[in-house]
Amino acid sequence: MSKTLIVYGSTTGNTESVSDDIAKILEKNGHSVEIQDAADISVDGLADQFDTVLLGCSTWGEDEIELQDDFIPLFENLEQAALKGKKVAVFGCGDSSYEYFCGAVDVIEEKAGELGAVLLGESLKIDGDPEPEEVSAWTESIMTKM
Repeated sequence: MSKTLIVYGSTTGNTESVSDDIAKILEKNGHSVEIQDAADISVDGLADQFDTVLLGCSTWGEDEIELQDDFIPLFENLEQAALKGKKVAVFGCGDSSYEYFCGAVDVIEEKAGELGAVLLGESLKIDGDPEPEEVSAWTESIMTKM
C-alpha cells in the first residue's frame, strides 16, 4: 500500500479543504494518507516515511509571488525534506485576476524538481472556490502514477 503525505498551507481554508478532498479520494482507493498543516511540521526528513508527497499552498500578492505564511518556512528549507527520488505533486488555490495566478504552485514545483523529486504530472491550480470535480479529476490523474 502506498503511503502519501499531504502538507498544506491555508489561510482561508480552501487549500485545507482541497487537502481533505484529495485524502478522501486516495484513501477510498487504498492509499494510506497523512495530512499535515505546514504550520505544525518539521521539515527535516519530512518525506522519509512516505512514497508520495503532495504539497498544497495558496498564493498571495499582486506585485510578486507570495506563498501562504505557514508554508514559507517549509519552502525555504525544502532541501531538508528528503524529496530526492520521491513522487511529488503540487496543488494550490489562487485568483486568476492576479498577475501571478497560483505562482506559489509553480515555484514549489520547480524547487521540488531541482531537489530531485519525481513530479507526477501537471500541478493543480484552482481559481477561486474549489470544485469537487476538478479536485477529483486531478487526484485520479496523479493516482495512476503513484
